[in-house]
Parts: sequence; structure tokens; C-alpha cells
Amino acid sequence: MNSLKIDESWYVKPKGVPERTSAGGIVARVRDGSVHIALTREKGLSGYVLPKGGVEPGETLLEAALREIREEAGLSRLQLLTKLGVRERLDVHKERWIIAHYFLFTTEQDFEEPADRANHYDPGWFPLEELPELFWPEQRELIETNRERILRLLSPSLALAP
Repeated sequence: MNSLKIDESWYVKPKGVPERTSAGGIVARVRDGSVHIALTREKGLSGYVLPKGGVEPGETLLEAALREIREEAGLSRLQLLTKLGVRERLDVHKERWIIAHYFLFTTEQDFEEPADRANHYDPGWFPLEELPELFWPEQRELIETNRERILRLLSPSLALAP
């Protein structure tokens, strides 16, 4: 799956494909006067991803986002800033239509061991201005579309940064 390249076919919903609601988010913090974003690498994928996953029965979107970020990135002390939007696409196997709800969080926390050890996640902090390759194009688009909003919402922290 490492060589898999995501193209526009992942963004066209075929008839009869079941839907799955998921939630996750952009986790941002200020370090050294710049905004850094938490991304994780999932074993088997060629680029980084935003932490997100399926909403379990009885969970709200926000609860699912918080759980998924804890499971995939090891971050649990998060402050919600805003909801960022929804992106839709097929899953990596083209078997389900994913409706992903994204939130913006901030934290001062360093990574802890991701709670989901079975999938071998490898999280890291990356400067907003120098993001690595992302596996899913719509996740990069989500970050780019909301860049000014992220900077504006984190501006009090930027003003305090050394």
C-alpha cells in the first residue's frame, strides 16, 4: 500500500457504497514563535495523516475526535477552538464512503504513547509552514483552507512566544 497514490477517483461516491461517519482534527501548538501541527504516520501509508477515525455508537462527534486523537497521536489534554468542517471520500480500500468531521484543538502537551498500539502510529509535530507529504489530499486542503483561521485563533499564544 506504500505506493498507493490518491487521485480524484477517491472523491467520487459510487452507488451502493456504505457510509461511515468519522471525526478527528487538527491539533496545533505554538513553539519557537511558530504554529506546529500534530500529524501521525500510520503503518502501511506513504505520508502523514491527521488523526481521525470512526464514530462509535453513542459517541458525539467531539467525543469521537478526542478519542481518535488520543488513540492515534497520544494527545489527551486538548482545548477545543472551533469546528473546521467536513470532508468526504472513499476509505483507503474504496469500500466505504467516509464523512469526516474535523475540529481545531490546541495543546501544550507532548506526545504520549498512542493508545492504539495495534496500528503502529508514529506522531510528530511539524511547522505549519513546512508540512511533510500528507497521504490524503483533502487533509492538506483542510489545513491550507483554514491556515489564516488557525493563525488567528492561536495569535494570543504567538504573541507570548519568545
